[in-house]
Amino acid sequence: MRAFIAKGQEIFNRLANLKIPSIAAIHGASAGGGYEVALACDYRIASDDPATRIGLPETTLGLIPAWGGCTRLPRLIGVEKAADVILKGKLYSAQEALKLGLVDEVASRDQLLDRARQKLRDGKRPSPGASRPPLSGQGEARGVAGGEARTISNAGPSRALEIINRTLSITPAESLKLELDAIVELGKAESTQNLIRNFFLAEKYKKGSPGAPPEKVKHAAVIGAGVMGSGVAQWLSARGVTVILRDIAREQIDRGLANIEKTYADAVKRGLMTEEKAKQGRARICGSTAPMELRDVRFVIEAASEKMNIKKEVFRELAMEAGPKTIVATNTSALPVSELADVTVSPEHVIGMHFFNPVSRMKLIEVVIAKQTSDETLERTLAFSRQIGKLPVVVRDSPGFLVNRLLFPYLLDAAELFESGLEADKIDSALVQWGMPMGPLRLIDEIGVDITIDIGNTLERAYGKRDHVSAVLLWLRDQQMLGRKTGAGFYKYEGKTHKPNESLMQWRVVAGGGDPGRGEGSPKSQPASSPPATDVDLAHRLVFLMVNEAARCVEEKVVDSPEDADYGMILGTGFAPFRGGPLRYAEHFGLKKVVDELERLAQSDEKFSPCEILKKHARDGTEFYDNGR
Repeated sequence: MRAFIAKGQEIFNRLANLKIPSIAAIHGASAGGGYEVALACDYRIASDDPATRIGLPETTLGLIPAWGGCTRLPRLIGVEKAADVILKGKLYSAQEALKLGLVDEVASRDQLLDRARQKLRDGKRPSPGASRPPLSGQGEARGVAGGEARTISNAGPSRALEIINRTLSITPAESLKLELDAIVELGKAESTQNLIRNFFLAEKYKKGSPGAPPEKVKHAAVIGAGVMGSGVAQWLSARGVTVILRDIAREQIDRGLANIEKTYADAVKRGLMTEEKAKQGRARICGSTAPMELRDVRFVIEAASEKMNIKKEVFRELAMEAGPKTIVATNTSALPVSELADVTVSPEHVIGMHFFNPVSRMKLIEVVIAKQTSDETLERTLAFSRQIGKLPVVVRDSPGFLVNRLLFPYLLDAAELFESGLEADKIDSALVQWGMPMGPLRLIDEIGVDITIDIGNTLERAYGKRDHVSAVLLWLRDQQMLGRKTGAGFYKYEGKTHKPNESLMQWRVVAGGGDPGRGEGSPKSQPASSPPATDVDLAHRLVFLMVNEAARCVEEKVVDSPEDADYGMILGTGFAPFRGGPLRYAEHFGLKKVVDELERLAQSDEKFSPCEILKKHARDGTEFYDNGR
């Protein structure tokens, strides 16, 4: 790696040291090394095409820009702005890049080369930074790194910042040597290798398997205008699909359309789309309460209430309305898709498309294959998922599918730990320190206590005690403390702030933790094992439950590969990306050590018993990823 990076630096230096002027004419993606080529030129001009994206994303992969990015960009735009660009790792539009100083001009695509030739008449650019003293305000640059809060999981930003803050006080050659040393060291880190692997997995799931180009879906229908239904309708409409949004009540349609309006307004405010694009997207949605034929609709996505009897009724009706080639998908998060297929006349056209909330931000779709689903239905659904910019992971129909099956033992055990006397913020802090985007009790509040109980009950019927719903969750539901949506759950919420919910102290003291809301002795479900001694032990206890369930999903062929389990959890839950996913992390930690710890915990609580495939790998010294990982 050292020789490869050094050779690149040498080539880029030759470009930078040319006696004649040079210019980079940029159209399309100019990211990482592509933009470092541009930085080595005297000038940069970009096309105003939406496809043009410019930036240095290396720090998001645990690396740094080492072909001159940390050296040349601060000399071009200053330390503070360079730190902001490099540490965020964001790709910018041409106009954003112009504002930041990443390019000198923006031109239309057809004028790009002519404008570039004209610019060359300006001659060589003055040597950047030659007469400029090191910029002050380096503390601000450090603030950028701190704001990213990635140092625990990803050393790339902090190493980049060290070089950015030194580069103007040393020679370019010395700065490039710092870049070279840093990237070689970073490239050896497990976290960096995991982040790079995640990047290539994303490309794999985006592209799918090669084959004949699929028919583009132009028309779809969404049944149910609640939070998920309206979110799906908005997402489809923003990607060029016309959508019939149907519900039984006009007020539900109106609420759904208001949710869609808010999502579009937020997207415009955040600069993700223009007002004109948002207007076109809104116009593609037609809200209706009336049954209608759906013969011209290629996909119908059901997003009704998570009650099997309601969903079956919807599917019976859809069987009569849909065309012979229409695929009917359910957005259920845990109910059996095969059971829904049984009530239709074309069960081979039924499949699960489990979107995640919020739909506008979560990239994952679990594509759930029912027993009756045909290969053609699967292939068309995967193509449609990619058409609308989602990343599909294929799972077999089983309770909880992949993500909820792995997630809920972790969430429900965290609730039991709370019952045992551990404070909510201690539990959550331990998991955030480990690398999760938020703690498990905060996540229960975001999902909703009522929804957590419903899914937990469904999973407990299938998997027993490892998905047991604890008494504290039932008490919170009875008190109508359902999480963020009601202003209180494990925490109390005011605007964007939250603090521990003191009302839970009542529950802890009444009848020794009995449930006053239920009017009878309902003892709290004390964990049979002793509470973890340290934050690391606490994190391991909860994470190893996910590892065990991920291994079961591989063992039972719920997923085709360990990659599907790992990447599905990273996309669907934010599982610490630098850890590589539950199974990849377990292999790095040591499968034998994981099994030993699970067996220790299982001595007092059988839900921790390691599954057979985990024990076999630990016993044989083999791994889920073999040696290739």
